[in-house]
Amino acid sequence: MVRIPAFILTGFLLYSCSVVSKRNLDKTFRSTEQKFQDHAGFIVYDPIEKKTLYEHNANKYFTPASNTKIFTFYTSLKIIGDSVPALRYITNGDSLIFWGTGDPSFLYKNVFASNRTYNFLTTANQNLYLSASGFQTERFGPGWAWDDYNDCYSAERSSFPIYGNIMTLCEQDEGIKMQPTFFNSFVEHQPAKEKSSFIRELHSNKVLYSPGINAKKISKDIPFKIYDTLVRDLIADTLQKPVILINRELQADAKIFYSVPADSLYKIMMQQSDNFIAEQLLLICSGIISDTLKPEIAINYAKKNLLNELKDEPIWRDGSGLSRYNLFTPRSIVQLWEMIYKLVPQQRLFPLLATGGKGTMRTAYKADVPYIYGKTGTLSNNHNLSGYLITKKGRILIFAFMNNNYVTATSNIRKNMEEVLIKIKDHY
Repeated sequence: MVRIPAFILTGFLLYSCSVVSKRNLDKTFRSTEQKFQDHAGFIVYDPIEKKTLYEHNANKYFTPASNTKIFTFYTSLKIIGDSVPALRYITNGDSLIFWGTGDPSFLYKNVFASNRTYNFLTTANQNLYLSASGFQTERFGPGWAWDDYNDCYSAERSSFPIYGNIMTLCEQDEGIKMQPTFFNSFVEHQPAKEKSSFIRELHSNKVLYSPGINAKKISKDIPFKIYDTLVRDLIADTLQKPVILINRELQADAKIFYSVPADSLYKIMMQQSDNFIAEQLLLICSGIISDTLKPEIAINYAKKNLLNELKDEPIWRDGSGLSRYNLFTPRSIVQLWEMIYKLVPQQRLFPLLATGGKGTMRTAYKADVPYIYGKTGTLSNNHNLSGYLITKKGRILIFAFMNNNYVTATSNIRKNMEEVLIKIKDHY
């Protein structure tokens, strides 16, 4: 009998397991694409060995949805410093003239409240003058669904956001309460319905409110329509001091006032998939590399100077992923995650990302010890997940899993994704 050395036998068994695993994955993708009638792309990569462990349609373009925020995240990391510029300003005698930078944190309830900008403006001894001259883009992004205007995830972009550019309507026993109270006069009461209804008119800030009959009291966030005089009046009402609107170009010698740590915005954007923060971050980036708040400036700069090594050119149109014009490949997303991993220490990076059982992954990928850190992305009939996967052996792998054009429930897609990722975690 021929004896096979133990080390050779062990290597053969490991190789065989690897081959079987890849065959199983091939079978899984063929069967699920047939079952769900969708298109799937997947790649898992070892950044230490610089080796692709498995791929399926990794070079194909997919609608990324909120995986677009990974590109916004990386661009912001490279351009914005540790702190977020809140406004640019000059003082001239008894006047303080200021320009918004696009900072989304000012009185936004979903982020860390430093109140630095509020205190700066309220304690200023000069008369306040606001200029919005640098904002040169549309309030909505290209390819956004127009009928999402009434939903909180579709807040308008602006140069000087306030309250996250949303108003909150709260039903109470004594009636409806608006936050901020500035919008109380914009509510028009309608006849009661079976369920409460809050609908803002498309081209104005009039909110049509119908109370629910014997229904549970609810609250709703609704984006308000942005126009310069409204922003001026809202800031003045909030600060309890006059604000004068002027049209004045940004001066080169304008000083910068900073508000919050940049990571406090990144964390909400990546964990809660906050579209508003993502869009405003691109405006901030464009204002840093130019004198204009226009997302295309930041996107074009990033593609030319920061993302030029990607294997597949990103078709990138907005900061949040609300646009269906965005198209990325799984392998480029994995490549970008690798670039982020080299740029940001793991102890800082992982706490900024979504993980199993929390945020946008609160219903999936649960484990006593988290094994996935990354970003989800969902639009109707599209669901994606990418980021870092920690295997049972402690290896950190980078993956991208993209599913487009399915007609089943997203929960079915997510369940299938979880099964595949658990195989990767257990096997590698």
